Amino acid sequence: MNARVLNAVTGRLSLRPPQEESLRKLAQTIAAAPDVLEQDRDVASILSTLKAEFPTLEDFERDFPSLCFALATGVGKTRLMGAFISYLYLAHGIQNFFVLAPNLTIYDKLITDFTPNTPKYVFKGIAEFSTSPPEIITGDNYDQRNISGGALFSSVRINIFNISKINSEVRGGKEPRIKRMKEVLGDSYFNYLAELPDLVLLMDESHRYRGGAGIRSINELKPLLGLELTATPFVEAGAGKTVAFKNVVMDYPLARAMDDGFVKEPAVVTQRNFDPKQYTPEQIEQIKLEDGIRLHEATKVELVTYARENDTKLVKPFMLVIARDTTHAGQLMSLIQSDAFYSGRYKNHVIQVDSSRTGAEEEEMIRRLLAVESVDEPTEIVIHVNMLKEGWDVTNLYTIVPLRAANARTLIEQSIGRGLRLPYGKRTGVDAVDRLNIVAHDKFQEIVDEANKANSPIRLRQLILEAPENDVRTTSVQIQSTLQGLLGQTEAQLTAADPTPSATALQATGSYPGPAPKPLFTSAPERAAALEALQVMEGFAHQPGVAANRQALLHPTMQQHIVAAVQERLAPAQQPLLPDESPVDIAAVVAKATATLVAQTIDIPRIVVVPSGDVTTGFKPFSLDLKSFNLKPNEREILGQGLQSGKQFVLNAEASVKENRLEDYIVHSLIDFDDVDYDTHAALLYDLAGQVVKHFESQKYSEDEIRNILDGNRKLIANEIHSQMMLHFWEKATGYEVKVSCGFTPLRPCNVNASEAEAKTPRSFRETVTEVGKIKQMLFGGFSKCLYPLQKFDSDTERRFGVILERDADKWFRPVKGQFQLYYRLGSEQPEYVPDFVVETADAILMCETKARTDMQDADVQAKAQAAATWCQNATTYSASHGGKPWHYLLIPHDDIAENKQLSFFMRYEVKS
Repeated sequence: MNARVLNAVTGRLSLRPPQEESLRKLAQTIAAAPDVLEQDRDVASILSTLKAEFPTLEDFERDFPSLCFALATGVGKTRLMGAFISYLYLAHGIQNFFVLAPNLTIYDKLITDFTPNTPKYVFKGIAEFSTSPPEIITGDNYDQRNISGGALFSSVRINIFNISKINSEVRGGKEPRIKRMKEVLGDSYFNYLAELPDLVLLMDESHRYRGGAGIRSINELKPLLGLELTATPFVEAGAGKTVAFKNVVMDYPLARAMDDGFVKEPAVVTQRNFDPKQYTPEQIEQIKLEDGIRLHEATKVELVTYARENDTKLVKPFMLVIARDTTHAGQLMSLIQSDAFYSGRYKNHVIQVDSSRTGAEEEEMIRRLLAVESVDEPTEIVIHVNMLKEGWDVTNLYTIVPLRAANARTLIEQSIGRGLRLPYGKRTGVDAVDRLNIVAHDKFQEIVDEANKANSPIRLRQLILEAPENDVRTTSVQIQSTLQGLLGQTEAQLTAADPTPSATALQATGSYPGPAPKPLFTSAPERAAALEALQVMEGFAHQPGVAANRQALLHPTMQQHIVAAVQERLAPAQQPLLPDESPVDIAAVVAKATATLVAQTIDIPRIVVVPSGDVTTGFKPFSLDLKSFNLKPNEREILGQGLQSGKQFVLNAEASVKENRLEDYIVHSLIDFDDVDYDTHAALLYDLAGQVVKHFESQKYSEDEIRNILDGNRKLIANEIHSQMMLHFWEKATGYEVKVSCGFTPLRPCNVNASEAEAKTPRSFRETVTEVGKIKQMLFGGFSKCLYPLQKFDSDTERRFGVILERDADKWFRPVKGQFQLYYRLGSEQPEYVPDFVVETADAILMCETKARTDMQDADVQAKAQAAATWCQNATTYSASHGGKPWHYLLIPHDDIAENKQLSFFMRYEVKS
């Protein structure tokens, strides 16, 4: 396995864990069966070899070796194709690739994504392709090339073809155009490809290539290797039955993608106590459409609020309405464009996408559909008949209203696929931002029941072909510091889901790599005295005026104080347990324990920057941005339920408490925020509330209708107003003062989850990790300079940095939440920042963060860096006044971490405050 190239491709393309795991499985395939990339090989022998590597592999199902990588929609199959091609070229010199698309939509998308300088260019970061990008040959231009010379193409050639077009060409027994002789080529292009010695076939949405004359024709290409990608590794067999692929080597189903936060959580939506039997089909359709609009408008407000609070891009959501047929779609279009539908508010915000559009109208439809993610594009509603097909990749679809007959499974499979992608690339923790809503009043319980079935795509954990993680029992491991182990405490404690007597302390058995630290004190009285001494010394940490740092504990006066405190604590138990047992020498135990604490900790002061003198705060008067306030009066209560979590949410379910003034609905919700004081801000609050009331009055709503809107949406409106208020917050102080509440802080225990196998037998930190996608399940030991006997790493980059620290640092550890209590500002939030490493050298203390190079300039990363750099500056000032070492914050790009680098090399990445 070419580890250098593998790591380079993984890092440069910033692959997600499932993508990285897939790439490593490809590398594992070639390492196990190198002849898979040779023309003269025994396919049966290769299959036998790879079956031993991949338990889920039964058969290639083709005449050539072909492996399926099943990744859930939204995880990134196109980028994975780019990673496959990059690795095969850089590690094995493969130059010719044939990419199959199942339809025109994906065909066009692939051509775009493989074209340089496009937003989703798949080779962005691959230096070898920056000056000489691969040549893209398509089904539209291949026959314009002269291939007889054989040297007119660039080093890497990627052929992208549409299989549906090839299938249509073979109807009636005809040869597909690709196999026909062309004079300009001197041969058929098919024959040219078939004679290439290194052709690799990549099949996007490979479940579409399991039959048909077109794929049989493509099989005659006899490529070295087939790489299949799909989110559904099975084919329909009729009567609702499916047949699973036999060549799956990587399975990352929707359930795992949801658990890992790579996609939205789909939720089915209905009204509380809704009884479909009380309504006609036409009435149900109208109710679903109206409730979809209400949900859409509420989502718009949530997204605006989130963008402002977090100072990030604004996402414009849109709603997809699935019509029965083109006639029905036209009727819906007419309804939504009429003045009767919400006063014509959506007249210019809806498009109808189907085959009834032609000419300029069709071009305008396609233009608006492709631009639907843009905040400058007005489309908020898309009406379509069976639009939910592969290749339509959007991140801002939040509400789906299916208005055509379908069973629950079809609704789930077809509805959620196109709306799962996350606009921010990851879960935000805000339910409304992370949720896809499917409005299905008449199918609510049926969909919930279907989602709870063992074979549901939402519950694929019970159906996956290869998911060893699902069979691995996890254990909670509490890792105490090495200091506490040396002084007699247990180093690591296991708590299994159903604890058994075998769940014992790791260091007590010495089962992790490397020798367990030998306790400094052998007798029980000495251990008791040492642990009391540790507690006394940790108490002095909160008295920086007495103990400015841990070195101060070594002063003779401090030693006397500690000895006296320990003697007082142990007074009732001072008598020897046995007649011939010598009394404990408390002073000697304290001296030894203190020296151990100094050697096994790093001085981390507790620093707080507070305003000094006269401090005043407030909000500047401003005009609200009311564009997102398009809420409607409604008495109905919408109920939604997450299909994965089962969690329910309600829209318009607040208690109806009639206020004297309309503005009071808003003001009484605004003063619930901790930073809004009514006495100080009453005038501003009523001004802002009055702006909202006037906004709804301008829309010609009656007082009762406005009261309905404000009563049912008071929290939603208050949240949006508060987020805008935070943009106008001010604070004035005479000055700012740095306060140190602790001269040093005790090391906190690490609480981590790991598989039981890893917990019982952790691996050496020097061991090369082959399945880096599973590194978060692993425990590592064998350290000599780490202040904990065991550590977990979030990436192999972090593990390699640990190797460097073991070689070059004096001591180091990975801090846990609460160790620094370091906070940074992100929008209106102030989350805690936990750096990756804390390192002490002979002349400095380093706070280190490893980050993908592509993420270095992210707002979140930069906000953390500035907060950490400021903390280090203040810590340096404090430390210098007490003879300590300076602090430095290093933000290190992950692709610069290699074991041939010295720790001093990374000082170039210091961030200054």
